[in-house]
Amino acid sequence: MSRKTKTPGATKSRRVSKSKREVGGAKAEARASNSKACPTGLAIPRIFTKKGEDVLANVKYARRGTKITNPDGSIVFQMDGAEIPADWSQLATDIMISKYFRKAQVPQYAEGADPIKSEPLKDEEGNVIYGPERSARQVVNRLAGCWRHWGEKYGYFKTAEDAQAYYDEMSFMLINQYAAPNSPQWFNTGLAWAYDLKGPSQGHYYVDPDTAKLTKSKDAYTHPQPHACFIQHVSDDLVGKGGIMDLWTREARLFKYGSGTGTNFSKLRGSGEPLSGGGQSSGLMSFLRVGDRAAGAIKSGGTTRRAAKMVCLDLDHPDIETFINWKAHEEDKAK
Repeated sequence: MSRKTKTPGATKSRRVSKSKREVGGAKAEARASNSKACPTGLAIPRIFTKKGEDVLANVKYARRGTKITNPDGSIVFQMDGAEIPADWSQLATDIMISKYFRKAQVPQYAEGADPIKSEPLKDEEGNVIYGPERSARQVVNRLAGCWRHWGEKYGYFKTAEDAQAYYDEMSFMLINQYAAPNSPQWFNTGLAWAYDLKGPSQGHYYVDPDTAKLTKSKDAYTHPQPHACFIQHVSDDLVGKGGIMDLWTREARLFKYGSGTGTNFSKLRGSGEPLSGGGQSSGLMSFLRVGDRAAGAIKSGGTTRRAAKMVCLDLDHPDIETFINWKAHEEDKAK
C-alpha cells in the first residue's frame, strides 16, 4: 500500500527492505533453506500444532483497549483497538498492551490486516509509517521467530522442518498462555530481528559463539538483554570502577532494559568509621537512599513497571539496626 494514514502515534521514517520482514508462516519456511541443519541437532516433535497450519492466524482475536491510571485517576497509559486473543482476560490484555508492546519504531498496518504477512502502510513518498505494536501476534512472532533464528544460525535443529516445528509450537504456547518467558524477553527479544531496530550501544557485552570471546555489543538489540535477575558486587570506593557510584550506573543500565538487580552492601563502611583521607564515613544508609531514589525514578524496560532492586546486609554490619528499621519504614508506606 502507498497512502497516508491517521494511525495514532504513527510516524514516517526510513524505507525498509522487504527481506527484513519475512517472518513467520510460509515466509519463515522459505527462509529455512538458509539455516544450518545439524544431524546431531534437536528433533522437535509437534504436540499442539500440525505441519502446514498457520498457528497465529488460526487464533480468534478481538479488538480491545487498556487504560492504566494513577490512584488520583490520571492516565498513565492508554491504547484502544489492539488485537488480542478473544479468550484472554482483561488483566492479561492490560499487561500485554501496556508493558510488552513495543511503543514506537514498528511498521504500521491497515486495520484488519495480518501484521506478519501483510505489507506495511506507506506515505505518499513510499516511506514506511511507524508506530507501536498493535497485535499480540506481532509480539509472539518476534519472540518465537527470533529464538528460531538463533537456533537455525547455530545449528540447534536437526532439520529445517524441526526449526519450523519449534517456531509453531512456541507460538502456540505463547499465544494460548501455556507458557511465558520473563519480562526482559518480552521487552527486548526480536526487536532487531523483526523490525531491524538497533539502538545505541549501552555498554553491554556478550560471548561471541564463533570465537568464544567476550565482545562489546555494537548496538542495544542485536544481542539484547533478556536476563531477568543480576547479582552485582560493590566495593568500598566512592567513584572508582566497581564502587558505589559505578554501581548506580550499572543498575540503571539493567533497569532500562527491564531487568532487576541485587547487591550485598556489607563491604561499605558504617556511619562514623574513619576514612583513609581523614574524617568519617557518612555511613551506608546515606548511599542506599541514593540508590533507592535512582531505582524509583527509572521505568523498567521503558514501561510503566518500576525497577526491581534488592538490597542485602550482613547481620554483623555496624549499621544493621538502622538498615532493618529503614526497610520496615519503607514497608509502612505501602500500607
